[in-house]
Amino acid sequence: MTLSKKVLSLFFLSLSFTILFSFFFIHFLYSKLYLESIEESIIYQGKRTAAHYHYGELSNDIIEKIQWYNVVSEYEIVVVDQLDDLPSYFPYQVNYENLVDAEDRKLLDKGSYVVKKGYVKEFHREIVGAIFPIRGKDSLIGFIYIYVPLAAIQDVFRESIPLLAAAGTGFFLILFLLINRIWNSLFSPLRKLERLAANVSHGDYSGRIETERNDEIGQLADAFNVMSSSLEAQEERKREFTSNLAHEMRTPLTYISGYTHALKQKADSGTETASYLDTIEKEAARLSKLISDLTELNHLQEGLFTIDEQPIAVAQLLVDTVDLFRIRLADRSLRLTLDSEEDIIISGDPDRIQQVFYNTIDNAVKYAATGGSILISLSERGKYVRYVIRNEGLTISRDDLPRVGERFFRTDKARTRTTGGTGLGLSIVKEIVRLHDGVFSMDSDPETGTSVTIDIPLLNEEAGS
Repeated sequence: MTLSKKVLSLFFLSLSFTILFSFFFIHFLYSKLYLESIEESIIYQGKRTAAHYHYGELSNDIIEKIQWYNVVSEYEIVVVDQLDDLPSYFPYQVNYENLVDAEDRKLLDKGSYVVKKGYVKEFHREIVGAIFPIRGKDSLIGFIYIYVPLAAIQDVFRESIPLLAAAGTGFFLILFLLINRIWNSLFSPLRKLERLAANVSHGDYSGRIETERNDEIGQLADAFNVMSSSLEAQEERKREFTSNLAHEMRTPLTYISGYTHALKQKADSGTETASYLDTIEKEAARLSKLISDLTELNHLQEGLFTIDEQPIAVAQLLVDTVDLFRIRLADRSLRLTLDSEEDIIISGDPDRIQQVFYNTIDNAVKYAATGGSILISLSERGKYVRYVIRNEGLTISRDDLPRVGERFFRTDKARTRTTGGTGLGLSIVKEIVRLHDGVFSMDSDPETGTSVTIDIPLLNEEAGS
């Protein structure tokens, strides 16, 4: 579970707990303040009424006075001579049981009162009552039953519920605003940090997080800024070193190549000396190509190269590029299948797009198995043109795939002369695709082979017009 989900879960958990607590708190108030106060009042009134007639007789005059009290009080009072007469005045069951049972009779015979409370179906509500014995000189002379139907909980808190609802709404509103503020304060810099970290993983070290916070988030942002600055300075030093090295090597390589060519003209062909000079000349040419690729890659990455955008009939450009490899394909007995949709137009630099085609086809030919096949397709996919090239040959491990396109990285660790190359071809391709707002991806599988997929936006008709 992510941190944002944890905070959200905590909020809803707090909300649920507060609602549950409020529910139980209201029920606590209802049972403790209301029910207990009613019960205590009934017991007090019952004992007081029964005490007035202690050792007396339950005459009609006394009964009339009790009934008068029934009229003026909030309680319902029943007075009977015999306990068996009580059901005729209160013919209801409490909690679906008879009002008086055997245990109640024993307590009443001893002179104790009995509290009876529960649900009465006919009243559709709970009641609280008590039966009090009236003792004469020698025996019980009567019984008093006092009861009161209880108000429902919503009736008891009728005046308080609006206040509680308003207070609860205000509380949750304040809680929501507080959580929202904390949410934005906490996760806004973290989201920005996530985006900038993704940029760093793709080689963009220019992003910084502006913050004045001194808490843990601020310290994390400061640490990220220091890391980005360090990586950016390191990358700048690396590029500067590569640029200086390439510049310093051009001149001696030019001399080596020139003198080697001159010596080859003087040496007899077919001799060992001519063979050595031929090897030196080839290696000098390869080093010169390496320096050119390094310089070009630096220019692409440092933004020193400007794309000469224009409409490109990309299908024809691909056909022209494939024609450059006909001899090499025949030499290695490779079968090339081209499936291209016509009339696809993109906006870009024709030379650079052709360089993308050339470098990817060159790699496919270089690493394809002799006598194998190469498949190339070009098609529209929504707002993009998709270029896919696949060969049957050397596959790339899953560990190496993410590193394809890094400077000098090659999957053939031995760097054999049969494949050659500088290890910069796909790095240049990825930079050109990036400058054209495209997407580069690569996959390799022993069954289907190795494939490169490139998506480049189609020409915007409004921009084109």
